[in-house]
Amino acid sequence: MSGSIDNLNKMFESRVRLALMSALVANEGLDFNSLKELLGASDGNLASHANALEAEGYIKVKKTFLGKKPQTTYSATAAGRRAFTEHVDALAELLNISR
Repeated sequence: MSGSIDNLNKMFESRVRLALMSALVANEGLDFNSLKELLGASDGNLASHANALEAEGYIKVKKTFLGKKPQTTYSATAAGRRAFTEHVDALAELLNISR
């Protein structure tokens, strides 16, 4: 059946992961503190959701140092962009069916 909820990606059921992917798809990359502020997430919450998306291959994590201070930057992978686009398309299809 077209427009089935089965077409939705379970990785994006969490509002934090959905918002995280939205931000990364809209930007080339964002650092941890920028994402934390944008999403209103705690350090642990953001790190946990980022780890889940990284394990799925949806985001890439780059750790560097600015002087002696560590900096973590996140970006969406091609697979992550594709999965997110498919999820958004599935949501749009469900919305069109329900109207």
